Amino acid sequence: MNLRRRKKEFFIPLNSMSDVAFLLLIFIMLVALINYRKEVKIEYPEAKTALRTSAEKNLEVWINIEGSIFLDGEASDYLSLENKITELYLNAPDTRVHIIADRNTPYEKVNSVLEILQLLQYRVVSFVVKNNE
Repeated sequence: MNLRRRKKEFFIPLNSMSDVAFLLLIFIMLVALINYRKEVKIEYPEAKTALRTSAEKNLEVWINIEGSIFLDGEASDYLSLENKITELYLNAPDTRVHIIADRNTPYEKVNSVLEILQLLQYRVVSFVVKNNE
């Protein structure tokens, strides 16, 4: 008895490829929409004139109405603020510090952050306000 083997041809089913591509497209679009920036809910002070700065290389110091400090959205204190700014200055001295305070925050709380920056002689500082135009 002579048995012959048949050659198996490799076949890729293409029926579901469009479904996979569509699901991959949806996944990429959803991941692209995620906002990785953590924000603290505050009411911005207003200004008549404002200068736009780049948002890429900066450290955001948030101060809410109670005077609590947040570094890039994470709760912090004055010592860790000082350490972070020192580390930032050593690694990238041109990085801008954005101070974002609620319009009703007591000035003493904002001034304490400014005193830390002054003590460290950090000169690249911006106050973030809402444009009144």
